[in-house]
Amino acid sequence: MSETEETPPPRTPGREDIWVERYRPERLAAVAGHEDIIPRLQSYVERDDLPNLLFAGPAGTGKTTSAQAIARELYDEDWQDHFLELNASDDRGIDVVRGRIKEFARSSFGGHDYRIIFLDEADSLTSDAQAALRRTMERFSHNTRFILSCNYSSQIIDPIQSRCAVFRFTRVHDEAVEEQIRFIAEEEGIELTDEGADAIVYAADGDMRRAINALQAAAVLGEAVDEETVYTITSTARPEIVREMVTKALDGDFHGARGILAELLDEAGLAGGDVIDQLHRSVWEFELDDRAAVDLMDRIGEADYRISEGANERIQLEALLASLARRTGD
Repeated sequence: MSETEETPPPRTPGREDIWVERYRPERLAAVAGHEDIIPRLQSYVERDDLPNLLFAGPAGTGKTTSAQAIARELYDEDWQDHFLELNASDDRGIDVVRGRIKEFARSSFGGHDYRIIFLDEADSLTSDAQAALRRTMERFSHNTRFILSCNYSSQIIDPIQSRCAVFRFTRVHDEAVEEQIRFIAEEEGIELTDEGADAIVYAADGDMRRAINALQAAAVLGEAVDEETVYTITSTARPEIVREMVTKALDGDFHGARGILAELLDEAGLAGGDVIDQLHRSVWEFELDDRAAVDLMDRIGEADYRISEGANERIQLEALLASLARRTGD
């Protein structure tokens, strides 16, 4: 290297990696926030007697991590040779069942009594594909175990549910989310303020994947991950701003509430669905009387339905605020 050439800056360890994968627990005992579920799964692994499993619950709550941890504990270093992971939202039709799943189940292997097929987002499978999957589960029950993951178990046909042990994953509690992001921040040498940690926990809303991604995204913007950085990077409104907007509407100040809504949509860049979600999460934090809480929940539900059906989100949100202001004045 010539004297005129500059030495490249040192690489920050782990900064270019995807932290969700870098810090994914490899053992069931390390999966956070599910003290009621993990011991039951561990008992299957310890007895090496795994049934078909159905994991249902919101995104980012540890379903995929638990499936991979089961495979790692059963098969050790060879776990990838005995574990097939498919995403049903990519291949929704019957061909994926008749093709890749049957091919994997039929293929020869040694050293273990069964292999595992993990079908993520199984509620995306068509009805015909689920019917074919049911027959495949029956046919290869002697040498294959299925782990299905879904957001809504109601979308899985009853014959499949009856063949599985169902585990319902709830949102990860705030203490577990905070503990994990503080651990990662320490490992990566990131300064995480207390307010920044609280903001990540609020923005994540029980989604561990969202929390870790928010921490990583915020870490590249400055030396410290603080409250302002987190709310900016996650496009999340501060809880006090949402509270002020609702309070103004309930006090009959429609124009003031509408102005705050405009700031959230135009300046903060929030989508209508994001505002609805934060309103719903915050209803019981507003210290409203019963009538006001009922009115707000009623309007939130109506606005959410209309927006999901394609209605103009700004009009629906303004109508929500107008309804609250008008009922207050009645």
